[in-house]
Amino acid sequence: MGPLGKIALGAVVVGAGALAYGTLIERNMFTLRRYDVPLLAPEAEPLRVLHVSDLHLTPKQRRKQRWVRELAGLDPDLVVVTGDNMAHPDAVPGVLAAYEPLLELPGAFVFGSNDYSGPVLKNPFGYFREDREYEHGVELPFEDLRTAFLDAGWVDLNNKRATLKAGGRVVDLAGVDDPHIDLDAYPAGPADPAAAVRIALSHAPEPRVLDAFTADGFELLLAGHTHGGQVRVPGVGALVTNCGLDRKLARGLHRWDRAWLHVSAGLGTHPTAPVRFACRPEATLLTLIPR
Repeated sequence: MGPLGKIALGAVVVGAGALAYGTLIERNMFTLRRYDVPLLAPEAEPLRVLHVSDLHLTPKQRRKQRWVRELAGLDPDLVVVTGDNMAHPDAVPGVLAAYEPLLELPGAFVFGSNDYSGPVLKNPFGYFREDREYEHGVELPFEDLRTAFLDAGWVDLNNKRATLKAGGRVVDLAGVDDPHIDLDAYPAGPADPAAAVRIALSHAPEPRVLDAFTADGFELLLAGHTHGGQVRVPGVGALVTNCGLDRKLARGLHRWDRAWLHVSAGLGTHPTAPVRFACRPEATLLTLIPR
C-alpha cells in the first residue's frame, strides 16, 4: 500500500473510531453544567433554576430517565423545560417517570417540534441547507404530556404569559411555541418590573424571538433545540445550529443585548442520528445571584 493509501486508511479508521465513540459512549455521558447569573437585586438570596431540554426520549432509554430523576437532588427552586421531550409515540410514561420528582417543584414549559411529531429519517448534511423544509413524522401525544404537566402545577408558556412563586419570590414568565416550525405568536408586552426576575422561554433560539423578549424587559432567555451543534469540531465548535442563531452561541451562557441567553445543548439526539462528539448531553443549573 502506497503513502496515499495509508493516509486514506488511517482517515477511515479514525473516522470509524470517532463515530463509535460518539454513538456508544459520549451520547450517554450525561453532564450537569453550572452557571452563576448576576440578575437579582442586591443582597437577594440566590434562586436556583434547573434548565432541561431536548430529552428526545424513547421508551427504552432507562439510563437517561434515571439521570434526569436524580436532578431533583439539586433542590432547584424552579424547573424550566424547553421542549422536544419525546421521540416515540409511547414516550409519555417514560418522560413522566424521568420528571416525576421534578414535577413536585414549581415549573414552566414550552414545546418543541418533536413534541408534536415524531422523527423521520434525514440526511444529516441537510442541516447545512437554510432552505431545508421541515418534515413531520407520526403525530405524538403532546396533549397527554401537556395535561400531565398542568396537573402537576407546571405553567404552560406556549405563546403565553404567567407569574409564579419560586424560592419565595415572584417570577415573571413569558414563552412562545416552537418558532422552528412557525408556531410562535409572542404575547408582547412589558415584563413586570416588580417581579424578582423576568424569564422568557423558546424551544428554538431564533433571534427575532430573542429580540422581542429583550425589548419587553425579559432578562434571562432560555432555549434549547441546537443540541450545541451535536457534533462539534475541537477548536472550531458547532458547525450548525439548525436555526438563525450564530454558531458561537450554540450552547452555554451568553449576553444577548441587555439580557442573558442560555442555550442548552440538551440531553438527547435525533433517533436516526444517535451520535454526539465533543458535545456531551447536558442539563444546567443556573444560580441567579445579585448583580
